[in-house]
Amino acid sequence: MDNPATHNSPRTWFLTSSLSPLSIRLIRLLLAHGDYVVACLPPSEIEDEHRSAEFRELINECKSNRKDREGWKDRIRGIRCDGRVMGQCGAAVAEAVQVFGRIDILLCCKFEAVVGTVEELGTTPRTNNLVRDQFETIFFSQVNFIKAALPQLRAQHTGHIMILTSIGGHIGTPGMGVYTAATWALEGFCDSLAYEIAPFNIKVTIVQPNKEIQSLTNKIIFAPQLPFYDSEINPAPSMRDMLTNVLNVNPDTVIEPSEEEIQYRYPRLPSATLDRLVMETVHALTAIGGHENPPARHIVGFEGSIAVKEKLKTVTEELEDFVEASLAVDIFESELKAEAREGRSAYEQQARSGSVPGAGPPT
Repeated sequence: MDNPATHNSPRTWFLTSSLSPLSIRLIRLLLAHGDYVVACLPPSEIEDEHRSAEFRELINECKSNRKDREGWKDRIRGIRCDGRVMGQCGAAVAEAVQVFGRIDILLCCKFEAVVGTVEELGTTPRTNNLVRDQFETIFFSQVNFIKAALPQLRAQHTGHIMILTSIGGHIGTPGMGVYTAATWALEGFCDSLAYEIAPFNIKVTIVQPNKEIQSLTNKIIFAPQLPFYDSEINPAPSMRDMLTNVLNVNPDTVIEPSEEEIQYRYPRLPSATLDRLVMETVHALTAIGGHENPPARHIVGFEGSIAVKEKLKTVTEELEDFVEASLAVDIFESELKAEAREGRSAYEQQARSGSVPGAGPPT
């Protein structure tokens, strides 16, 4: 495996977290394609019998005599690794290179969601720690894997870093502020990273499915609820209610409202439901991973694309509405300033003629 892998030839994937239903289905597809997989196993998850059951089933398949699984056991390597510990990340990368010779695609896919309003997360030292834990899980652990892999990717002069987040990287969500903040931190980090490593022929892609795809396939942590934010009193959309309703369908994951306890659950959805939920994202990852000219960002699914387009349209409209306020702080007149004013004038004319969808009369 000394030669660089092309998009259609066998590639070595390094998954930073491999126990979610999405990761399991991705690994199956990669092994069927002939790829090599390094599967990192977070200790807290591998010790959870139900959480790790599907991965153990996959490993048993790999070791079986099934003809359609021939060679799988030689092309997968599970490594117990806590991404929050930099030394363990470095050791996992070294083991991957020792076993398979290289890393073509680093997929950062660790996820868990803390549910709670800003005020709910600041009530006690324990809830304050949830904020730190969220950043450790979503941001710092993935940054550790990236830092550990960069020397190898740079030495290869090729590689692809993929970050699996959600459209939460574009759009804030009531009740998931700390998750959104950690996601934006990771995406901002990767936006800057992409410029730094482009000269080494290392690509970066952020993949954004809908929020529920990640939330309903990973650990959900509920902060104690304050009565002021109960959906019967507060009209803001309640992610707490939405996720609780899904969990309460299964008797094993029922969650009762609590103003005192921090509660967590791994959702347990039927296999067919999980397939419908995640396979679109799985196919997007396999199509983009290792591509010679991958996108910087890829939004998975029609609904997510529409939501992000609406957000970007709102941002554009606000920029145009307040362009004079932005220009007022400039000290020197410039061609750029004149162009901005011309752009504002053209936007107003389009709005009056009705050629800007959704735009009202200029203010």
